[in-house]
Amino acid sequence: MSGLINPQKKQRLIVGISGASGFSYGVQALRFLRQSGVESHLVISPAAHLNREHETRLSAEEVMALADVVHPIRAVGAAISSGSFQTMGMLVAPCSMHSLAAIANGVTDNLLSRAADVVLKERRRLVLMVRETPLHAGHLRNMQLVTDCGAIVFPPVPALYARPQSVEEIINHSVARALGLFGIDCAELPRWGETVSLLDGSVAS
Repeated sequence: MSGLINPQKKQRLIVGISGASGFSYGVQALRFLRQSGVESHLVISPAAHLNREHETRLSAEEVMALADVVHPIRAVGAAISSGSFQTMGMLVAPCSMHSLAAIANGVTDNLLSRAADVVLKERRRLVLMVRETPLHAGHLRNMQLVTDCGAIVFPPVPALYARPQSVEEIINHSVARALGLFGIDCAELPRWGETVSLLDGSVAS
């Protein structure tokens, strides 16, 4: 009986927050995961904490309280560093060019890049919400490399067709779309042809 799959086992998703602008993307991902009943495993880089201080009024403790499990960035022996620890994959929100380069080139010198590397080697889903503009050739090469390894590069581009009324709505839409790539449904996501009017003015009821 011990070899049987437990159908009641909770789904898990790793959330990495790295040092690009857009700390709120990672925060909203944690909130959506809590609403969805998905167990979140959080790892935050030191540079991300700098952005937290600049961009939000949240303390480190308030952010970590949103996660089910928090792993220190230097804890390279943590559960999420092993392929035997089952997860749905990993979302890096936001993903800095430094983290992108490390992941694309297999540099696993901290837990964030190590966890991402494990997700790729286990053929699980890795979604990188990369934040930088303009892009030079090195950025683009790293995006190509990580895509060839199986990751999804997902820049958080605003969906203006949904006519967002606030920065919060823009962030929520991008995060909900990214989580949708893991099969996680966020009810707040405006959907073209369902909750957003088509070009002919029709909308599904």
